[in-house]
Amino acid sequence: MSQEAVSRLDKQGRTDEVPGKRQYVMRRRADLVAATRERIAAAAMRLHTTVGPSGTSIAAIAAEAGVTRLTVYHHFASQDELFVACMAHWAALHPRPNVSAWPSAGGFEQRARHGLRELYRWYAEVGEDLYPIHRDIALVPAGARRAIESGQDGLASALVGDVHVAGEDRRRLLAVAGHLVKVETWRSLCVEQGLSCDDAVEVGVAFLESLSRRGAAPRRMRERGAAVRMARRPLPR
Repeated sequence: MSQEAVSRLDKQGRTDEVPGKRQYVMRRRADLVAATRERIAAAAMRLHTTVGPSGTSIAAIAAEAGVTRLTVYHHFASQDELFVACMAHWAALHPRPNVSAWPSAGGFEQRARHGLRELYRWYAEVGEDLYPIHRDIALVPAGARRAIESGQDGLASALVGDVHVAGEDRRRLLAVAGHLVKVETWRSLCVEQGLSCDDAVEVGVAFLESLSRRGAAPRRMRERGAAVRMARRPLPR
């Protein structure tokens, strides 16, 4: 084989190797970007769940992650984006109770007891992480704050379910359920006041049951009154 042919083959071989090498470099670069992003999110998570948002600055996150402030801004265009990534990182480590399974627990009292028990036992494991964030909720970026509040509303709705109260009575019931599902309520009852998880659950269930009966009684009276009026209505001739 001539030297010219060998040279062509050699050039062809090098040409064939270039795309593969380029893909490797691109994958390696993407992996480094993802790793840096995850390290920043993990650093933000550690600070948010210890000192809270009030004590967490971009400079503090950068120092915790071992990067520069410019690197943090490069990976996260806004505080909202950073906080959402922080929440997602924490949630992956601490899955929430499966609220979609709560309705299968039975009637209203059984559902409330089952849901609160699951939630308060979860809070017993992770509540001290969540408390600094909820304590500083006013300082949480708007988008992340709405996500947190929406999650709380979802817990309250799952707890109340389809119990047969309406109007103002249902609003009151949802308001109490919304109070009971807050990590601050669990912390007040179980950490500050020293109730056991089961005792705190029973207090919450009793509160909800009392409100639901109060809301259901006028409805039953209205239905009974309507039935009486129908019975008394003269028959057509």
